[in-house]
Amino acid sequence: MINREVGRDEGSSWLVYLVVRLAINAAALWVAARFIPGINIEGLTAYVGTTAIFGVVNAIVKPLAQLLGCPLTCLTVGLFLLVINAAMLVLTAWIAGRFDLHMYVDGFWAAFWGALLIAVVSGLLTGVLGRSAKRPGSDD
Repeated sequence: MINREVGRDEGSSWLVYLVVRLAINAAALWVAARFIPGINIEGLTAYVGTTAIFGVVNAIVKPLAQLLGCPLTCLTVGLFLLVINAAMLVLTAWIAGRFDLHMYVDGFWAAFWGALLIAVVSGLLTGVLGRSAKRPGSDD
C-alpha cells in the first residue's frame, strides 16, 4: 500500500512538472513572438501546437545536438549553445509548418535573439515558480 501511494505521488509530480514546463515554454514563446521581429506565431492553435513541438524538440533533438556540438561549445566557452538553441527554434518552426501551424522564424538573427529571450524568460519563470518547475527527483 505504501508503494502505491509513492507511485501516485511520483506520477502526479511528473504531471505537474510537465504542465508547468509547457506553460513556461508557451509564455516564453509568446514573449519571443511579441518582442522579436521575425518571429511570428498566429493563433491559439499555433501556440499550443508550437509549444508541444518545442518541448519535444528540446527533449529529444537538443541533447543530441549538444552532444555533437560539445567540441565547439568547449572551444567557444559555451557560446555555441546559443547557436544550438537558435537551431532548435528554427527546427520547431519547420516542424510546425509541416503541421500547418502558423509559426515563422525569419532568419538566423531572429532565431538567435528569440532563443536568447526564450532562455531568459524560461529561466526567470522557472525561478519564480520554484519547485513545481523543477524535474521530480532532482535535488536542485
